[in-house]
Amino acid sequence: MEILYLPKFVKQYKKLPDNLKNSAEEKEKIFRRDPFDKRLKTHKLRGELKGYWSFSVNYNYRIIFDFIGDKTVRFYSVGNHDIYE
Repeated sequence: MEILYLPKFVKQYKKLPDNLKNSAEEKEKIFRRDPFDKRLKTHKLRGELKGYWSFSVNYNYRIIFDFIGDKTVRFYSVGNHDIYE
């Protein structure tokens, strides 16, 4: 799985506390093996974010992404539920 990190994602990621960065990296490893692993709680988004997907980093934090090919995704943003707005 190839992951493209958009500038917005990189900027948000850099601002995360170290413990959240560690959790995000662990979840990314799972994601690379299987984006639909049940531990990620991957789901389609609706409304203005229709066409995007999200998976859980922890109880409060999510990564929003989309598929741009069979083996390629783009990570758009990372944060708490405010990133859905």
